[in-house]
Amino acid sequence: MKRFIKSLILFIPFACLAYITLICIWGELMPGIFKKNLNYFRAGSYGGMMSRLQEVKTVKNVDILFLGSSHTYRGFDNRIFSKAGFKTFNLGSSAQSPMQTRLLLSRYLDQLNPKTIIYEVYPNSFTSDGIESALDIIANDKNDLGSIKMAYKQNHIKIYNSLIYGFYRDFFNRNAGEKENRKNGNDTYVNGGFLQKDLVYFKHIKYPNNTWDLNGKQFEDFEKILEQIKNKSINLILVQTPITPNLYHSFSNNNAFDLKMKSYGTYYNFNEMISLDDSLHFYDPHHLNQNGVTIFNAKLLDTLFSVKQ
Repeated sequence: MKRFIKSLILFIPFACLAYITLICIWGELMPGIFKKNLNYFRAGSYGGMMSRLQEVKTVKNVDILFLGSSHTYRGFDNRIFSKAGFKTFNLGSSAQSPMQTRLLLSRYLDQLNPKTIIYEVYPNSFTSDGIESALDIIANDKNDLGSIKMAYKQNHIKIYNSLIYGFYRDFFNRNAGEKENRKNGNDTYVNGGFLQKDLVYFKHIKYPNNTWDLNGKQFEDFEKILEQIKNKSINLILVQTPITPNLYHSFSNNNAFDLKMKSYGTYYNFNEMISLDDSLHFYDPHHLNQNGVTIFNAKLLDTLFSVKQ
């Protein structure tokens, strides 16, 4: 028995090293169809995250920092805020949950040194597991101890595998010199982190009755984020960006979510504050098209800063 235990103890480090080596080789040589549990997408991937995380390293001392999901980088147009006299940066990412927001703030909050943070709080961000956003950040930023902590907390094989491969690429500087086209399909990256989609229109759809199934773990990280921001005396504004009215009104617990957000501080739900049309101001059920962005941003500026566009 002692001999077996000794052999097992000796085998574990070998097995770990073999697994790490296999992940790195697999990531380098195998086509995507064979990498279902290893997701590592960089240049040309959806959402402009490579461009955003390359640019953020060059930006300091902004007036407004935007945080949140794709509603953030598709909903807050830096150019509109610039015309109103504000220096801004958009640190949103696809399906960003509070777990990933917290990681990004640990890396960039002190450098960006914002006077105000506008944190987009889409209820769905508090229902997700955060896996998509975690993979997006692992592939497009340099990984560190914070990446490990995030992976451990989320405890998913795709994240572990992608992080192993990410550390390998970081160590050998395999991502050096990679650039993302500013124009990628229907999307154009705009300096400051905004991603503009070519103007398209959605349609009116009737949705079944639904409820937001909120994840308590996400609120744990959310509350730690709020504490971090408060400790730095940064003005914080929570904002729910508009989704299509038909989709919004299909959820029965919008009021409960609003009450929870209001308990944390200044909060505005723009689904209740502006009137938009499903087929005129959106390109899908929950993303504004450029016409909708322009209307929403003007209303936001007027609400928060009394700025007329």
